[in-house]
Amino acid sequence: MKSIKLTWKSCLMIGVTVFLLYLAIFYWPTVSALLGGLLTAGAPLLAGFFIAYIINLLMSFYERLYFPKKTVGFWAKSRRPVCLIGAILTAALIIAVVVGLVLPELIDCIQLILALLPDMFTTGVKQIDEWGILPENVMDLLMNIDWKTRINQIIDLFSSGIGGVMNTLLKTLTAVFSGAVTVLLSVIFACYLLIGKDRLLSQTRRVARRYLKESWYQKLGYVIDILNKCFHRFIVGQCTEAVILGLLCTAGMLIFRFPYATMIGALVAFTALIPVAGAYIGAGVGAFMILTVSPVKALLFLVFILVLQQLEGNLIYPRVVGSSMGLPGIWVLAAVTVGGGISGVLGMLLGVPITAALYCIVRDDMNGRGLRAVGVPSPCEKDVPPCGEEENEPMHEKQEIG
Repeated sequence: MKSIKLTWKSCLMIGVTVFLLYLAIFYWPTVSALLGGLLTAGAPLLAGFFIAYIINLLMSFYERLYFPKKTVGFWAKSRRPVCLIGAILTAALIIAVVVGLVLPELIDCIQLILALLPDMFTTGVKQIDEWGILPENVMDLLMNIDWKTRINQIIDLFSSGIGGVMNTLLKTLTAVFSGAVTVLLSVIFACYLLIGKDRLLSQTRRVARRYLKESWYQKLGYVIDILNKCFHRFIVGQCTEAVILGLLCTAGMLIFRFPYATMIGALVAFTALIPVAGAYIGAGVGAFMILTVSPVKALLFLVFILVLQQLEGNLIYPRVVGSSMGLPGIWVLAAVTVGGGISGVLGMLLGVPITAALYCIVRDDMNGRGLRAVGVPSPCEKDVPPCGEEENEPMHEKQEIG
């Protein structure tokens, strides 16, 4: 058995680690509050990083189209800012189109539903009375209720709040202003990241190579490269799948003559960015809007969207998203289910690419070119087949790390 030699440096490091662990456990409320404060303070930076990663997908695409053969001169120097502005405008245009199509109609539908609620309750109570489901004393109580007055009181309660109108308005304005400032700072930080991304990547690599062992540097580069490829393929595949589902939903609604076809199709496509379950969210809002026109059509729309969602969840999504990432369809569904149970919508969004990354790492490790291959260059430095492809398949074009 090989003996372990202890030095005073290793003993000191062990002692400091144990002491810090003891402090973290004993003063956990303070440590938790400190970590929460740091996370809140760094929220614009984290949001800016994610915005930069998304915008970089569009920017890199535009850079490949914007005079790619020009390496010097005006066109080469203007490539980055022009493509960055184009990517930001494209993302803003997509959001504006979706919001412009959905939000006004949704507000009108909510107002119409609130206006129709009293008559709906009165009609429902009369129908229940004809069926004789409830006892007579309960029915007399329900029949004597002025539903219009009660609903208006409930609406006024939600509108005014316990603290009064001014208090609610002040809190709302504060939250909106704080959110706007956070978004603005995130966008500015994302622009700085994208403009100087080449320099930042070079500096990060130099720092990592300087303070990490070569084997750890190779492993870290390998894992980051796998994560980048999986998230890149997931975002592209998810957007492709959302467009397909939105077009199918719009076409089907136009064929069956459902109202709000274009708007609900855009809403379903937007919510379909949430894996598997997103289309159900859009379908619920769409059915709510069609209900203001015809309850029968709303019911038929739910049947239609249920069939469409089964087609999307079992055929389109696993093939478009799963195959693009090298992840079998069963693992895609499992990742969405587990991720949603752990962290809701955010877990659904992150579950699939993280699972795909773990799948790729394990697969490469089984083939002898993964984390155990210490000293072997990462996939971005060596031409090895990316995860999800067979050994004899050609190497696809390398993705640029965002």
